[in-house]
Amino acid sequence: MPALEVHQLGKRYGRRWVLERVSFAVEPGEVYALAGPNGSGKTTIIRLVTGLAFPSAGWVRLLGANVHEEGWRARRELGAVVEAPAAFYPHLTGRQNLERMAWMSGIKDPAARVREVMMRLEVIAVADQKVAGYSLGQRQRLGIAAAILARPRVLVLDEPTSGLDPDGIGKVHELLAEEADRGVAVLLSTHHLREASGYVSKVGILGGGRLVDEVVLKSETPRFRVRTDDPRRASALLKTVPGLLEVRLRGEEVLFAGPPEEAVRALVDAGFRILELGRDYFDLYAYYRERMSGA
Repeated sequence: MPALEVHQLGKRYGRRWVLERVSFAVEPGEVYALAGPNGSGKTTIIRLVTGLAFPSAGWVRLLGANVHEEGWRARRELGAVVEAPAAFYPHLTGRQNLERMAWMSGIKDPAARVREVMMRLEVIAVADQKVAGYSLGQRQRLGIAAAILARPRVLVLDEPTSGLDPDGIGKVHELLAEEADRGVAVLLSTHHLREASGYVSKVGILGGGRLVDEVVLKSETPRFRVRTDDPRRASALLKTVPGLLEVRLRGEEVLFAGPPEEAVRALVDAGFRILELGRDYFDLYAYYRERMSGA
């Protein structure tokens, strides 16, 4: 069962649909990124998934429970930051804010857990300063610390690296990868596509309130690129080789998934001259720009 499932989700304001028939699923241990221009529906999805808005069509399930029909039961394993930076009591310190949240969540040894998450997000140095004096980046880090405080099984973050410096962006990406490794299902919206592609499992590309494409980045089958003296004929040949998948041309290169030795054997036996062979690493940002230009 997916940890998070979105089915035919739609949202309408008056007669205007801002989100139409969006469906996707996030498995435990996956990171699913929503990408798209401003106004494409990313924050609307985040608000619907976390129960802060009600859908005009479709449904959302968290760990099998309907978010909008089962209330607290559906959201008890959810950690989220929506429309960052997260809201805190400004007259309290960061530590005091998190300790109150830990108490309400019933966390055992809340002081130790609060210290742990503040150290992970590197805000321990300002732990005892009032949140009113925090910078935007410090508030953002504190918000993510709050989201992971109760060890949720589903984590939903709207632009989690907004307002952060390069070191902070790297820290957040590292933390999200670690959360996925321990089995958490992560849904986030982001503009940092190149950085996110290093740990994201899937990317949903939004345009005009619709899911125009879904890209699988993490696959069990490695991808390779090969250059030959006749790429078009080589591509046609490799499409016929058992065990080779997703064969296509990209400029003068032939891309494929599967065992490279099979590709080399087939090309050499057919008399092709191999100029280059190597692993292919997907350029998510380039693909996103190409896909959106044609959307």
